Amino acid sequence: MSDSPLRPSSLINTVYGAFLRPLGGWVSIADLIALMAELDVDGPAVRSAISRLKKRGVLEAERRGANGYRLSPAVHAVFDEGDRRIFGSLEPADLADGWVTAVFSVPESERAHRHQLRTRLTWLGFGNITSGVWLAPGRLLDDARATLERLGLSEYVHLFASRYVAFSELRSSVSTWWDFPAIQAQYAEFTDTYGPVAARLRTESDIDPREAFRHYVPMLTQWRRLPYLDPGLPEELLPEDWNAVAARRCFQQLHAVLADPSLRHVRTLTGLETDTP
Repeated sequence: MSDSPLRPSSLINTVYGAFLRPLGGWVSIADLIALMAELDVDGPAVRSAISRLKKRGVLEAERRGANGYRLSPAVHAVFDEGDRRIFGSLEPADLADGWVTAVFSVPESERAHRHQLRTRLTWLGFGNITSGVWLAPGRLLDDARATLERLGLSEYVHLFASRYVAFSELRSSVSTWWDFPAIQAQYAEFTDTYGPVAARLRTESDIDPREAFRHYVPMLTQWRRLPYLDPGLPEELLPEDWNAVAARRCFQQLHAVLADPSLRHVRTLTGLETDTP
């Protein structure tokens, strides 16, 4: 497990997204507490995190013979989008595919929306060119459109499909639009934490499902932030020492080895099956 503390609410999000969705999206509170205990999160911390997730509209209380919580229907699209981003193509964008440019202007009386836009565009992988002008690889257009519409922010934003034609050297410019050192620091932290785990597990032929779960959930929780902060810029625009490739390889290796036994562990502990209504 990572030495960096991960919030219980983030771990619960991962458990729902990776395991409970394919098992029906619901779990009893007793079983959720038992699952989180495997991750060294105690019952009071689980209940506090659930309360926050309920307030954010992520979870809804529902009794199915026992008290429990299900994913709110409103967040299914968010989790589906996350799957595409986290488990989809990890290859760099093609420079020939162009860019998506977001231009927004928010009245001072609605500056909370301005902050929300900046935060959301950052998490979509956009770089900031100047005030109110943001840029991302063209393949992020659909995700940007869907996210801004879902959050009710589309009325403030214009999206353009664009190409860069002049005047600066593009590679030097993008290094000022994205915070490369911050992105690389997170990749380095991930690889430093989980590279030794991947190396050890490569030598093991039979992985205990409980151990797999204890490694996989924190690993996926730490990883799933990175495909959002990293827009997947074309390779020719990246620094020569770009460390994303090693981190992605580590993630793919661990996902391939740990995901299935982790799911078996969740099914064994909860008794849930894939055909749960």
